[in-house]
Amino acid sequence: MANIVPDSFKLDLLTGFQNFNTTSGNTYYLALYSTVTSFSSTGTTAYVTTNEVSGTGYTAGGTTLTISTCVVQQDIAFVNFSNATFSTATLTASCCLIYNTTNSKKAVVVLDFGSNQTATNGNFTIQFPSANSTSAILRIN
Repeated sequence: MANIVPDSFKLDLLTGFQNFNTTSGNTYYLALYSTVTSFSSTGTTAYVTTNEVSGTGYTAGGTTLTISTCVVQQDIAFVNFSNATFSTATLTASCCLIYNTTNSKKAVVVLDFGSNQTATNGNFTIQFPSANSTSAILRIN
């Protein structure tokens, strides 16, 4: 499966429920899941606990994300986040959900890892791509 941008997120952008301002925007979280199959573009609207991972170093609901960039370059608007690390973790995850905790835990994007990723008493890090107009995690062109 591939990354999923929920239809509800697209509507939330147009109706003002998402604010990625780096200094005064909404608060975003990243939660880890054991399978991507329960997510879809039409059915995913908010954070859910179904298939959320559990394990040492992970708290239900995930971790806070820091918005590192929200700009327009070369006619493309993009937002990117700083890497997220779950320290001293023992867990297995196949995807994550980024969601907005300021506004009803509304879903932003599901990122498919492509396969199960495991940490055993070590750091489990979500490394975001470069913050630019061609590889940032969320882009509108």
